[in-house]
Amino acid sequence: MAEQSLPVADQDASAEEKPSARPGVSRRALLGTAGATGLVLGAAGGAAGYAAAPAAATPLTSVGSTEVMFHVKHQPGITDGLQARGHLVAFDLTPGAGRKEAAALLRRWSETARRLMAGEPSGSDDTDVARDAGPSSLTVTFGFGHSFFSRTGLEKQRPVALDPLPDFSSDQLDKSRSDGDLWVQIGANDALVAFHALRAIQKDAGGAARVRWQMNGFNRTPGATAHPMTARNLMGQLDGTRNPKPSEPDFDKRIFVPSSATPSWMANGSYAVVRRIRMLLDDWEKLSLGAQEAVIGRRKANGAALSGGGETTAMDLEKTDAKGDLAVPINAHARITRPDQNGGAAMLRRPFSFHDGIDADGVPDAGLLFVCWQADPLRGFVPVQRKLDRGDALSQFIRHESSGLFAVPGGSARGEYVGQRLLEG
Repeated sequence: MAEQSLPVADQDASAEEKPSARPGVSRRALLGTAGATGLVLGAAGGAAGYAAAPAAATPLTSVGSTEVMFHVKHQPGITDGLQARGHLVAFDLTPGAGRKEAAALLRRWSETARRLMAGEPSGSDDTDVARDAGPSSLTVTFGFGHSFFSRTGLEKQRPVALDPLPDFSSDQLDKSRSDGDLWVQIGANDALVAFHALRAIQKDAGGAARVRWQMNGFNRTPGATAHPMTARNLMGQLDGTRNPKPSEPDFDKRIFVPSSATPSWMANGSYAVVRRIRMLLDDWEKLSLGAQEAVIGRRKANGAALSGGGETTAMDLEKTDAKGDLAVPINAHARITRPDQNGGAAMLRRPFSFHDGIDADGVPDAGLLFVCWQADPLRGFVPVQRKLDRGDALSQFIRHESSGLFAVPGGSARGEYVGQRLLEG
């Protein structure tokens, strides 16, 4: 787990702050609030509206009103800000389902995603779970796994970059919770909006695909801090200071497949590496503050490198302390995962934390649903993870339990569905 492999200390604050959503009040929100009166329906007044006479709709809060566009150059959910709630789900095509069934499924999924991201009902069979909410920055992202191409007879269209990830010595992978023919990432700033989308996507699968695995995650809710800041993970560390920024001149080159790519259906797409990384929190929390900071290489309070300065100050790898020891230990997570220590390898990390209960021994099943984006995983994720395998101080406090690699095509134009150029090309 590294600044790159598990984004412990270096994910750009803009991943949480980026104002990529468009404010607006949705049709679903207008329907859901039509019974409100002039009373303030805040934390204390919500129940009063149900018995009151109809009146003008109460505007949504800023969290509920934000809308992310579906028809864009790159699929939503990649460069958009971190969301408070997320679901990751992988599907396998059912026996007998092939290219035709997959095309129909992606067409259904794309229309459902478009409607839900606009704050509209999913369709005629909508469950009304999110009836009272606005879009809440909902994003739905679709990808294809290595096995999808053999299932659909499209092996010649499978990108070389989608070759299976190599084995890593630190892996303890559960194959039943890894890989998959199809992958869907759902994120929103409201838990019910996110669940509503998950349920709609699952129902849309019908007889064409079945769930292989599904995971739930969360981040800090926008507005929970006094000012926008880099998110923290469950170890308490600021998580993402050195994430690539869209403002950097080579950002697109490192994160997105070029428009001239082969195969052409991946133009403007990206590759997602997905890892369920268990944090051994009981062991981690036994460490002193100083020991935790030495493992990471950064101050817990503000994310500053142990070599000095603030959160965004460049790390001085040669600086020593009064005893002559390196200020940033040689095996510190932040040192090992620096792009300039890995041939410039870069990836855009966009994770969710998870907590799936406490076992019989009182140990929390918690950690990070690591999702990183890159133009080529063999140049992004793989070299960094190999280096981590050789001596990351953080490795004794984490466990990689599942893994997947997915080809995520570019966004669909109006009138198209995601993956149409692959499935109908």
